[in-house]
Amino acid sequence: MIAPALLWTLVFFVVPFAAMVLMSLAHLEGREVVQGYALDNYLRIFTDPSLRKGIFVSLEITALVTVLSVLLAWPLAWIIASRVPPRWQRLVLLLAVLPFWTSYVVRSYSWALVLGEKGVVMNVLVGIGLLAEPVQIMATRAATVIGFTHFFVMLLTLTIYSNLIQLSPNYARAAEDLGAPKWKVIWLVILPLTLPGVMTGAFLTFVLCIGDYITPQILGGNNELTMPQLIMLQLGRRGDFPMASALSIVLMAIVTLAYLASARWLRMERV
Repeated sequence: MIAPALLWTLVFFVVPFAAMVLMSLAHLEGREVVQGYALDNYLRIFTDPSLRKGIFVSLEITALVTVLSVLLAWPLAWIIASRVPPRWQRLVLLLAVLPFWTSYVVRSYSWALVLGEKGVVMNVLVGIGLLAEPVQIMATRAATVIGFTHFFVMLLTLTIYSNLIQLSPNYARAAEDLGAPKWKVIWLVILPLTLPGVMTGAFLTFVLCIGDYITPQILGGNNELTMPQLIMLQLGRRGDFPMASALSIVLMAIVTLAYLASARWLRMERV
């Protein structure tokens, strides 16, 4: 019964992954790929300042987006689960997932229009007197973080909300009966019980964010290249498939480490 799944995994994951590993051990001579079994590409990733910077830029953006998304999504999910009447919760969740109905590319270009020097944000800030003149947000890390956070807050809200509605209200009632104020009930009772949902959403945010190419390319420009941008640069402009493969392997290794770090909470969520 598991043979079709195993065959699918073998054909579409194991074989391509093995081919990418072999390609990462090759090297480029002129425009020709010469197969070899050296680790030169990996050594270059960690010794070349531009490539090494791409790893740190990706990690910094991803970490910031993940933290901001969690801090914004948890209160939103809690408000929907505990303060919105049950008959209206579906409508509120529908409004929350509306961004998912829009093309990812269109959504990114929409933020480009909003964050531009003549966009809505700058016009409002200049109009109310907070800024004397428009400032540059587009083609910066801030624009990338804003675009990412807008998307992943909604994703995290769904995962945390699904965890919150499964909690028995008796936990909060018992804490209140023992004299705990409302903020302690949330901080010491409800929040720890929702950590599996938070970590699941945070892990999904980490994986999708660090591997995303479109948002950094449209909103961040080419001032700070992330790892997906570096991979596409190797493929599109240089034709360096071995280096692109090595960068992809490093990216997969980072995602694997993130999974191992959050595996405990992911297992709790499945239970």
